[in-house]
Amino acid sequence: MKSTQYCLVLILNLSLTAIAGSPSLYDTYNFNPLEHLAGIAPYFEPNDPPRNPSPPDGCSVTKAAYLVRHAAINANDFDYETYIEPFLSKLKNHTNINWGNLPALAFLSTWAPPSFAEQEHVTRVGKLEAAQLGVEVSFRYPNFRPPRNVWASTAERTVVSAESFIRGYETADNNISLIQVYESEEGGANTLTPYDSCPVYSSSAGSKQSQQYLSKWTKPYLSRLNQVFSSFNFTANDIPTSGYIGFPWVNATMNLLSSNGSSSSQDLYVSFTHREFPPTVLVAMGLFNNTEFVGGNPNSSMPLDRINYNRAWVSSYILPFLTNVAIERMNCSARASTYGDGGSSPYYRVLVNDSPQTLPGCNDGPNESCSSDGLSNWLADREAMFQGYSAACNTSSDYKNSTDTVTFYQNSGNGTSVG
Repeated sequence: MKSTQYCLVLILNLSLTAIAGSPSLYDTYNFNPLEHLAGIAPYFEPNDPPRNPSPPDGCSVTKAAYLVRHAAINANDFDYETYIEPFLSKLKNHTNINWGNLPALAFLSTWAPPSFAEQEHVTRVGKLEAAQLGVEVSFRYPNFRPPRNVWASTAERTVVSAESFIRGYETADNNISLIQVYESEEGGANTLTPYDSCPVYSSSAGSKQSQQYLSKWTKPYLSRLNQVFSSFNFTANDIPTSGYIGFPWVNATMNLLSSNGSSSSQDLYVSFTHREFPPTVLVAMGLFNNTEFVGGNPNSSMPLDRINYNRAWVSSYILPFLTNVAIERMNCSARASTYGDGGSSPYYRVLVNDSPQTLPGCNDGPNESCSSDGLSNWLADREAMFQGYSAACNTSSDYKNSTDTVTFYQNSGNGTSVG
């Protein structure tokens, strides 16, 4: 995708919304283009699937871990240079166009772009949303001890997001330290950016298929726009290692939560990263798998000539700014006498943006949570699929002394207090 596509998506969605027909008597459908922007969508909770995020009756959460993408930024370098800047340049060179010919685009006649001088910095709204997440997590687990540490990769946007989260969570200054995990290209699996340490990983994988899909589905909209504004010339051109990258964090985190541990353990582990990491964790867990129930070639579930409206993987639901993957350990002993399940052993469940998800092959607990025995078997199955980060990533081609395990939670130093 090049130049105008980034802005074109917003323009087309807004114009379509403006000309939508009258709803039927019981129609409650509302199209919000901001919920269909994949990795640049603002944070929202899609309620997918529509399940109650509260713990099952008779269960209480005793430990939890969160992997969180950084909060909203104006744009990163790639997005700005590839999509926004070319569109702004094109717009600047076509001042003679009467945008009022299409009312939905009339604002372009007087519109001035915002300043992107600090484009990769977290926005004020992003800081607010990260702080709000901190408040929400603190209220969600009122009986937790405040965490001593929160972790973040070393990029400014992840650090600022973590600092905002801490300010929202803590009830007094300087109670929580921020541990920065270096974004090393030679860190193996033991970082919050293990894709950077994986020579085999490519963030541009799928671009060719994306272009083919884009050229088909933008054609009628481009035709309409170019009929009205012919001189502007709108154009549509204006990963197999994932599970191996995500599994070390899943394995380490499940072990942290399942350990009955020592006084040095925490009730809550929160880590901030970039958008590339959460999808690899979801793949390692087997979540949002389009072919889970039907098998077959995964690529056939995402055709390029039509839209699969029933697909499980919807990027806008999975990857908005501040997206979060939560793993909870629960005590469900209080429900044994009433429901006939539960018991003294802990149970585990996963939530993605506050929506409970069922771990494939481990749903033997209350409300399809995962029992302790089931978790051991599930982890063994996932390890059989995705063990060997260094070998899968061919790290020896770029550097030595790689590692397949995550240890920074236990060996992270003292960090810096956030006031």
